[in-house]
Amino acid sequence: MNSEPAFFETNPQAATVGQPLSRVDGRAKVTGQAKYSAEYNHLAGMVHAVLKTSDVAKGRITSIDTSAAQREPGVLAILTHQNLPKPAVTADTKEGKEAIGPSVQMTFLPLTTDQVYYAAQPVAIVVADTLEHAQHAAAKLRVTIVPETPIASYQDPQAKKFNPSKDPNGAAEGTTRRGNALEAFRKAPVQLTGTYTHATNHHNPMEPGATIAHWEAADRITVYDTAQGVAWQQRALSAFLGLPQDQVRVINKYLGGGFGGKGPIWPHTVLAALTAKAVGRPVKLVLTRPQMFTGMGHREDQEQTLRLGATKEGKLLALLHEKTSTTSPWDEYAETNAKIVGMLYQCPAFEATTQLARANVMTSSWMRAPGEAPGSFAIECAMDDLAAQLGLDPIDVRLRNYAEKDPSTGKPWSSKSLKQCYARGAELFGWSKRNPKNGLTRNGKYLVGWGMATASYPVHSAQGNARVRLYADGHAVVQVGATDLGTGTYTIITQVAADALGLAPEKVRFELGDTVLPTTIISGGSMAAGTVSSSVYVAAQDVWQKLTKLALMDAKSPLYRAKPADVEVVKGRLQLKSNAQKGESFADLMKRAGIADVEGSGQGRYGAGYESAQAALNAKSDDAGKDDAGQHSMHSFGAHFCEVQVDPELGTVHVTKWVSVVAGGRILNPKTARSQIIGGSIMGIGAALMEGTVRDEKLARYTNANLADYHILVNADIPEMTVEFIDEHDPYINAMGVKGIGEISIVGTTAAVGNAIFHATGRRLRSLPITPDKILEAMRQPV
Repeated sequence: MNSEPAFFETNPQAATVGQPLSRVDGRAKVTGQAKYSAEYNHLAGMVHAVLKTSDVAKGRITSIDTSAAQREPGVLAILTHQNLPKPAVTADTKEGKEAIGPSVQMTFLPLTTDQVYYAAQPVAIVVADTLEHAQHAAAKLRVTIVPETPIASYQDPQAKKFNPSKDPNGAAEGTTRRGNALEAFRKAPVQLTGTYTHATNHHNPMEPGATIAHWEAADRITVYDTAQGVAWQQRALSAFLGLPQDQVRVINKYLGGGFGGKGPIWPHTVLAALTAKAVGRPVKLVLTRPQMFTGMGHREDQEQTLRLGATKEGKLLALLHEKTSTTSPWDEYAETNAKIVGMLYQCPAFEATTQLARANVMTSSWMRAPGEAPGSFAIECAMDDLAAQLGLDPIDVRLRNYAEKDPSTGKPWSSKSLKQCYARGAELFGWSKRNPKNGLTRNGKYLVGWGMATASYPVHSAQGNARVRLYADGHAVVQVGATDLGTGTYTIITQVAADALGLAPEKVRFELGDTVLPTTIISGGSMAAGTVSSSVYVAAQDVWQKLTKLALMDAKSPLYRAKPADVEVVKGRLQLKSNAQKGESFADLMKRAGIADVEGSGQGRYGAGYESAQAALNAKSDDAGKDDAGQHSMHSFGAHFCEVQVDPELGTVHVTKWVSVVAGGRILNPKTARSQIIGGSIMGIGAALMEGTVRDEKLARYTNANLADYHILVNADIPEMTVEFIDEHDPYINAMGVKGIGEISIVGTTAAVGNAIFHATGRRLRSLPITPDKILEAMRQPV
């Protein structure tokens, strides 16, 4: 089976894909031409909505005094649970869930009841002619709430733990099993047990959640929204508003970061649409920074206990994983930590159990590598502990447990280059010079530590559609209803289209972010690059098939009556494979036929490799290759290496060296890909050392819901970072051989930092973030 799409194999001049092309949207961004969701200010009569939120985490609204607020200038309306238009369906019913689909994380919609379930829950909406008028009026609105005693988290003594009805690990009753892990652990010569805690994390993208809702008619609405997937928002809004999907248009041309938080639809988007309906004007609603902490989900606070059994040679015999986390009063979302614990290394016996506890918080949500990021912290720290106990090198112990097949399914990998990642990462980092003893390396007063960790992220099943229109004058328009998170989708798809059509990148206009365009998957879960690039590639081949048929029937064409199989496309030119001189450009062919443009469509999906996609295209059927996805386990792999310097007197930790090596299939653009890995690694280092949202144990309110107190990394915290990619060809993954790298960039990063601190100090810290107070406390303890 060919490992590369045929067009790129037969077209050596195609040099755009795989090259570090600078962002095609860069000029628009730096000049301010790029419009983000809150910047569509052209709508006539647009007004501003501001949320009034609850000061308590649990209670019941007994009265709302609007008199002072209504007297303020510019106020158009004050909407509460008493007068806000009701949604057609809600997400907490079976009918609503089926209609809305997977895009809703939090099934409770505020302003539909007098009950308050979490701190900063919206209890009213003030609409005014300007933002300042709305904010001032909201401050004068008086909402009386009779408070009740809230539950803050799973650690609250009043919290009741339960197994989720739909287990995130994929089995009934919240448990996943392979073999008899408990018995194997009891008999293991080497036994390790560790409990790992992870603080609540918030996404905090630069761009806050924002929605502009415009009812163009009584039964038609356009919504500009901070959405990672416009099609998902469209489906959800159509259900909430009781409209056919084609009467709901969602637009997002530019997104200022998302990290998963802008994947689901959140209450403010629905409330903006209902508010616009109530006032009969376009409405803009933008969340404040504090409201971002209580309006768009978070990574849940959680605790993992991992028991590891092994031989004296370091071979795994058993893994037992228990996870407990906090959820909201209505939902049962939990990160799937156990998946990476159970598949990363060869181990005959594995068991995982998940428990949740309801508390007065909003529903948690996807956050970059949900499950894999916190799960890797547990398994990768445990593997280093095993290496230290047995006197083995951390890479050696991982190689001794290297999984040649997916342990969780028994299926072969579609491709796996993890050994190459270890070897190249160790070379770049200088790992061979590492002192095997913990706590013995110094640089002056600083303790120096080197740590590493494995990264992996699954390839999720996804599919999408694309439309390509090639014009006789030599330019093309490519359209996909995708979203560019800010990571370079505009650029990489321009590259793919340019090579597939034989054009220069500047001759391609790529359009995305609109539900009037062909539907595709959400930009999340590392799905967008592979799905969109494959669908564009297949659509371009559809164009060439149509042009080839046109040439074969044209008596004036040099290819007249040739066999389709004998024709190839090279640099926008149709020619015979056996005689490159016999052929013509698409422009000549189209102009002679009097055709201004040719349009092609295509569907790309994960699990359908190039040959399967080509067979489906030739057969005009989606049936070809559908079994590919079920025959192989598909994952990206990588390794992170970290150096830290720890001040034993102050407890501060500085990352002074970082290396990441990743095998993620075909890399469409090494420049944007490198930025992805750097960004994810920095996010992981932040989670390891700083990031943590603090919830008051008695009031269940966040005490640091701002960027002054919720600490994130700045440039001074990060050294020069080295990133490389393994040249990996995967014939099964999709038509372009792209696995995706957005999520794997953060997987293993917290463990790499934690392992480096362990090597520096000789003390294992298992509670994230690893802040100076925890370092100082650990240093007081004997090794």
